[in-house]
Amino acid sequence: MHGEYKVPGGKLVVVDVDVEEGVLRRVRVAGDFFLEPDEALDAVNGALEGAPADTDAAGLAARVEAALPAGTVMYGLTSEGVGIAVRRALARATDWTDYDWQLIHEAPQSPALHMALDEVLTAEVAAGRRPPTLRVWEWGSPAVIIGSFQSLRNEVDPEGAARHGVEVVRRISGGGAMFVEPGNTITYSLSVPDSLVQGLSFQDSYAYLDDWVLGALGDLGIRAWYQPLNDIATDQGKIAGAAQKRMVGPGGGPGAVLHHVTMSYDIDADKMVEVLRIGREKLSDKGTRSAKKRVDPLRRQTGLPREAVIERMIASFRARYGLAEGKVTDEELARAEELARTKFGSAEWTARVP
Repeated sequence: MHGEYKVPGGKLVVVDVDVEEGVLRRVRVAGDFFLEPDEALDAVNGALEGAPADTDAAGLAARVEAALPAGTVMYGLTSEGVGIAVRRALARATDWTDYDWQLIHEAPQSPALHMALDEVLTAEVAAGRRPPTLRVWEWGSPAVIIGSFQSLRNEVDPEGAARHGVEVVRRISGGGAMFVEPGNTITYSLSVPDSLVQGLSFQDSYAYLDDWVLGALGDLGIRAWYQPLNDIATDQGKIAGAAQKRMVGPGGGPGAVLHHVTMSYDIDADKMVEVLRIGREKLSDKGTRSAKKRVDPLRRQTGLPREAVIERMIASFRARYGLAEGKVTDEELARAEELARTKFGSAEWTARVP
């Protein structure tokens, strides 16, 4: 069995392993990491040899950590990364490059239709009728998107939303509220087979699916990192938030993961605080007293037009994994439009948590 895992902000870890009578055998760890002293690699392999095959990633990491020679230095490698690579091998996880990725980047659409497209396209990936897809959104109108489990009255000021013509929609994923305006926001979705994140914890899957965009931001001259659980941050502040939804495939078979990210290209902070109810408790764990300081827009950090930032992000993804031009099919659009009307545009769904 073969597993690969790129340590967030680090290097690739590759593991080849067999399982015999319920334990790991012939474990071989490799990768483009740096490790000193040289014999530390033998210690890593030896620590994993004979481990029960059902040991979780944390348990495997503990075995590795305990076996490392004194003074071992790892660069681009962690014991946790080794444990995750082993679990991905045992789960027969797939890799980004195993797929023919498709790009969807179409004309502006309503907030409710965007919510519906996320659900429809990810369900199509789960059913095996659509390849893994990167969809870049264009917003037709300003909106607040609240998480699946958030209270509508606690998150949104209805008078502020009405005054600024901001539509409120609820998405199918968890997480917090996002304030978006056309031209000021970059949003994208990844709809991927769940085999891509096999062997990863829920938290690790966020870091794994965010890794490409950290590289894309690096290409733009921005040093960014994943900040658990679902933020992308820089020295200047948070620039993006992510959310996920897992979908089961037909008949309970292999499913798919929806991972979507909203990035602030620019932001009207005064308007945002009039529309969102951002309380002191929410700000307290962000290390700031002002909502205006929480998000640092990409426009200021890059000096580039929004369209140029998107083009360069897409080019970065394509260079890494390949990316063919695609579109929403007529059937997918018809289903999404129906869902937008009956579910995402309905008061019942939006206020399902009052």
